[in-house]
Formats: sequence, structure tokens, C-alpha cells
Amino acid sequence: MALAAILFDLDGTLYSRSTGVQQALDERMNIYVQQVTGCTLDEAPALRRSWFTHYGTTLAGLQREYRIDVEDYLRVIHDIRLDAFLRRDPELDALLDRLDLRRAIFTNSPAEHAARVLRTLGVAQHFPLIFDIRFFEFQPKPDLRAYTRALDALGVAASETLLIEDTPQNLSPARELGMRTILIDEQGAHTPDGIADHVAPDIRAALRVVLNGGVNLM
Repeated sequence: MALAAILFDLDGTLYSRSTGVQQALDERMNIYVQQVTGCTLDEAPALRRSWFTHYGTTLAGLQREYRIDVEDYLRVIHDIRLDAFLRRDPELDALLDRLDLRRAIFTNSPAEHAARVLRTLGVAQHFPLIFDIRFFEFQPKPDLRAYTRALDALGVAASETLLIEDTPQNLSPARELGMRTILIDEQGAHTPDGIADHVAPDIRAALRVVLNGGVNLM
């Protein structure tokens, strides 16, 4: 079955992790976790990793175990100057312009952060829909409900949909539903077997796979 829609993860997918955005977000999350839990700053990353494994995100762990103010967390964590890390990406803009498919952002971040990233990259016009953590009712990827809610909103079948994502654990539910998948793997640490239909080093390479009718995608 031909593709009808693409779901794009945001952070680490539309731009590379090496830009420093994720590091800046991680630093703010570590400080927030330290302040809420009383752990040391050095202990915060390990605590966050355990939450990521059990709940999917740092936010979900804080919600489950500390009942934090979610909106305060989202505001504090994403209060960074994106233009210090990102710039307009004409090549990405041109590749997205060639896609004759429905597309949406599919992110555990809040919509306002996603909108700022899209504007900074100069590609906001390509994404009329943003499915974010509030849209998921704070049940983040890899919770299966996030995926089914997005598919229902788009009005497409899983078999007609491609997910492009940089977190391997977030691909499993998509594959379970029958979606096709591309893993963004900047470090070249993964092969497609058992993880994704295709592995690409960045979003531009992933889009070229789609546009060229890559294996198992069209």
C-alpha cells in the first residue's frame, strides 16, 4: 500500500543531536530533577534514564513519582534560545516541498517548542499539524495510545503511514501497528534488523529514501 502520511519526530530528528539543542534541554532537565527530588546533579541523569525506561520521558517519571506542575516543567525546560543552536535549513525546506504526502509533527515536547523549532529551521509551512504531549493527554511515546490518537486525527491507516524517529524504543509501537519506520541514527550505531525498515544518518537522507521510493517504503 502506498504511503499517505508521514509522522515526524521533532528533537533529534528534524535537526541533529550534535547541534546542542538536546544537550541544553538535558541540562535544564537535570537541574529540574535535582531541585524536585533532592538528588545531586550528578545523580540526575541516572534517575532520568530509569524513568525513560519505565515511563518513556523524564516528565512522565516526575508526574508519576512527584506530582509536579506539568505546565511549569514544560515552560522551564524549553526556555532556551533556539537561534543559538539552529538556523534556517534550505535543503530540508526543498526536500519537504517535494513531498506529496500529509505530514505532521509527532513529539513528546509541547507544541510551542515544536513551533519555535519549525520557525527557526524555516520549515513551519510544511507542518500544518503538531501532535504534542498535550494532544497525547500526557501519555507520551512509546505509549501505544499516542500513535493511535495521531492516526485517528489524520484519518489514515497505520499501513499507509511512515514514522521518522531518532529514538529506537519509540519505533516498536509503530511497527506493532503496521506503520513503516525510518530510524535517524547520527552515530551509525544501529542496523535496520528488528528496529526499523530503514536507518538514515539524518533527516535529509531519510527524505531522499522516501522520495526515491526506498526499500519497503513505497
